[in-house]
Amino acid sequence: MLFVIFFFPVFLLWMFGYAINFDVKKIKLAVYNQNHSETSRDFVNSLTSSDYFEVVNYIENEKSIKPLLDQNEAQVILVVPPNFEEALISSNKQLKIQFIIDGVDGNTASIIRNYLVAATSSYNQNYQQNLLTKAHIIIAPPVDFRPVFWFNPELQTTKFLLPGLIALILIVTAVVSVSLSLVREVERGTMEQINISSLNPFELLIGKAFPYLVIAFINSIFILIAGYLLFDFEIMGSYWLLFISIIIFLAACTAVGILISVIADSQQVAFTLATFFSLLPSLILSGFIFPIESMPYLLQLITNITPTKYFIIILRAILLRGVGLSVFWDQWLYLLFFTIIMLLLATIISKRKEAAG
Repeated sequence: MLFVIFFFPVFLLWMFGYAINFDVKKIKLAVYNQNHSETSRDFVNSLTSSDYFEVVNYIENEKSIKPLLDQNEAQVILVVPPNFEEALISSNKQLKIQFIIDGVDGNTASIIRNYLVAATSSYNQNYQQNLLTKAHIIIAPPVDFRPVFWFNPELQTTKFLLPGLIALILIVTAVVSVSLSLVREVERGTMEQINISSLNPFELLIGKAFPYLVIAFINSIFILIAGYLLFDFEIMGSYWLLFISIIIFLAACTAVGILISVIADSQQVAFTLATFFSLLPSLILSGFIFPIESMPYLLQLITNITPTKYFIIILRAILLRGVGLSVFWDQWLYLLFFTIIMLLLATIISKRKEAAG
């Protein structure tokens, strides 16, 4: 069981870290070149010089365009007009080229369009600069555009997703392990023997869950080490703030597991409830993938049911931005309040069950 608890989260981090990626590369490009000039070939080469596009087919007529898109053999078709070189050289004609993009996946299609716009603008700029250089004319651009990206200079989606993955893995493993452990005691009958002792329900629940809290904390350290080794993910902020935040979050996860164990009557029910209340809200309502600000207001209120929402904000602040407690102290309060509410509900339900029994 310990091997599964320690190995499975690292395996999930490795699998999801490589599988979930919003970067679109190796876009399948088909070329319908009606010009066949060296200039048109240079334009095609400007698109394929990066890792974003790769030519999968050269077609000779318009009839081949639709079958390529229908069979998903190409994601975008480049149509080079017959007058490409003539219009490019002539200053009196406007050159028009066509890109036909597969729009089934709207997000991917938008990314492909942005890549094409950037690549075309870069080609135009380089072409005009070469003409001016040949004419011995030096003109400085009116605006020198140099964007600087803080916190994630390479714009890697993996670094953005890793905090959410860490939170998702921790809450699933903590809630499932705690709830199954407590329900297993009930099924074996050992919980009745403990109930006749001098322990009150609150002490009993905390005592049974504490070992799993310690195991989950050790597990989080393994996950952070795996993130550094696999994805070169460095911690930019304070280690102490990070460890304290993990402890507070795991306490909230443990409280959810305790509440589920009190409600469930069997391990099957406990596992189903634990997965439902930990995995789905953390995946959909925590801001892990979908921005909370873009959701309807009512749904934004519902996102408060998962502690993952607050923990992801803390992780991104510490791991990516490297900021201090002044930025996310309110998230600590939310997690502590969430933990207290869950434990109070578990204690009340447990006492009612004892009275009814």
